[in-house]
Amino acid sequence: MKNNMDKIHSLLGIAMRAGKLVSGEDATMLDLKKGKLNLVIVAGDASNNTKKLFNDKTSFRKVNCIEMSTKSDLGMSIGKDSRAVIGIKDIGFANKIIQLID
Repeated sequence: MKNNMDKIHSLLGIAMRAGKLVSGEDATMLDLKKGKLNLVIVAGDASNNTKKLFNDKTSFRKVNCIEMSTKSDLGMSIGKDSRAVIGIKDIGFANKIIQLID
């Protein structure tokens, strides 16, 4: 049986294919500033500057921000190279990921 982390990685892949996800620091920051994101995921092994930047920006804009997984795992789950930051646009995907983390 899959654990919750595997389910989250599967959801990220589905969200990617559905076009409901943005990845990479620059693209995620751009969509965050435009108010398009419902959840930001930062890799646990991202730099402290990246973690602080996204924690500050998401708390200011009242968007959930979670720290999980590794850069390579996040990238692999969406079929790309390693990614330090992923933004979820769709509220349904965001709520399901938050539910799985709790």
